[in-house]
Amino acid sequence: MRPVERGDAPQVFTSYRDAYPYLVERMGDYCSYCERQIETHLAVEHVQAKSPVPALENEWSNFLLGCVNCNSSKGDTPIALVDYLWPDSENTLSAFSYSMGGLVDPQIGLNPLLSAKALATIKLVGLDKYPGNPGREPTAADLRWQRRREAWQQAEYCRRLVEENDCEQVRSLVVQVAKGRGMYSIFWNVFKDDPDIKKRLREAFSGTSPACFDADEGLLPRPGGQI
Repeated sequence: MRPVERGDAPQVFTSYRDAYPYLVERMGDYCSYCERQIETHLAVEHVQAKSPVPALENEWSNFLLGCVNCNSSKGDTPIALVDYLWPDSENTLSAFSYSMGGLVDPQIGLNPLLSAKALATIKLVGLDKYPGNPGREPTAADLRWQRRREAWQQAEYCRRLVEENDCEQVRSLVVQVAKGRGMYSIFWNVFKDDPDIKKRLREAFSGTSPACFDADEGLLPRPGGQI
């Protein structure tokens, strides 16, 4: 899950819907949870849902971007923020692992408390919904697992292109493919041994938190975060 920064509030909002263009400008048109690039039906997502916490309905600090599937999975669930890991406050790239089959799991090596929070986050937004997972089968309209699998295959293909013809044009193409697909974390993981590609990805995806990376594009704990 890509760690993001939304920046300071651009204005006071009387309707949360007015925040949408500012969020897209600063963080790109990607779901903050599943990371897909969404051209339509991407919405202002309330970290704390409107119904249980109406006081935060128009608060910039409570906004992310969410797709229909992640939003509907999360719903109006009352939550305690400290029980989960959030892309705007943690280095969530350190917390989740992705596999070529489209699965998302807590990262191996997390301490038990952080692992439990990562798993709670996965379940909250439905990233554990995939065929064959008992009780968590996706609906016919929920293809997030399939899009992750496709993104992994595409990222692997891009990696082979770099291996076969490592030049500026091919490296630039990799970044353009990633931006069009979304799934920053998958491309980052497939290119985990290529600091140049990782730097290009970080700079190309608007709003990716630079504080979460060292000079060699390795992962750092986010200042003030749990990870």
